Amino acid sequence: MGKLFEGLKKTAKAKGSGFFLLLDPDRVKPSSVRDIGMTGEEAGVDAFLVGGSLLLSDAFEEAIKALKAVSRLPVFIFPGSVSQLSRHADGILFLSLITGRNPTYLIDKHVRAAPMIKRMGLECVPVGYMLVESGKLSSVEFMSNTRPVPRDKVDVAMAHALAAEYLGMQAVYLEGGSGAKEPVPEGMVKAVRGYVSIPLIVGGGLRTPSEARLRAKAGANFVVIGTALEGEKEVRRLQDFAKAIHWRKR
Repeated sequence: MGKLFEGLKKTAKAKGSGFFLLLDPDRVKPSSVRDIGMTGEEAGVDAFLVGGSLLLSDAFEEAIKALKAVSRLPVFIFPGSVSQLSRHADGILFLSLITGRNPTYLIDKHVRAAPMIKRMGLECVPVGYMLVESGKLSSVEFMSNTRPVPRDKVDVAMAHALAAEYLGMQAVYLEGGSGAKEPVPEGMVKAVRGYVSIPLIVGGGLRTPSEARLRAKAGANFVVIGTALEGEKEVRRLQDFAKAIHWRKR
């Protein structure tokens, strides 16, 4: 396991859960990226994720460079496609969409991306990516042509997460999708956390600090906040989420 992710695991253990702030270059104004980068560390963000389902602009690499220029926090790529790679990032979540049955997102894109990731020297974190029904059709679901795990099928989520661990993946990511109507159920988070030993990441549809805290307390090692903070510059808003997610911190 890479040094950066290992360090983030220790941070999450000390604080209760880690706070990942996801920036989608298509949704965040370029001028806001630098502002968010400068306030993120002060407010309590533990790491940045950069990426999205589509790239309608050329701001992806510029966003990563802007974050690295103003912050010491790790920047990991959250890739929506093979084109979302940059040597300016610190690492990448090497996502395998294990809840789908589309081989393109299980292995095909990975084979194409692997040599480029190696050349760029990015820290690679293999992650079992699991879509969970969120009450609406998400961009990820549409673009990947896969079906999410039903919200009431906790046993299905548990089995997929365990398979990810047995395949050697370093984390599991339960995701409602960008702009999800409903976040991943607390009960599913708790059940998966109790069934696997690898870190659990939870994101999608978490619009308030209280919703984020409930998932953190339910067992999420890392909580991802994206849409709720897109374009947000105010330190206090970031701090509210940080305090909710860092439930063990005194």
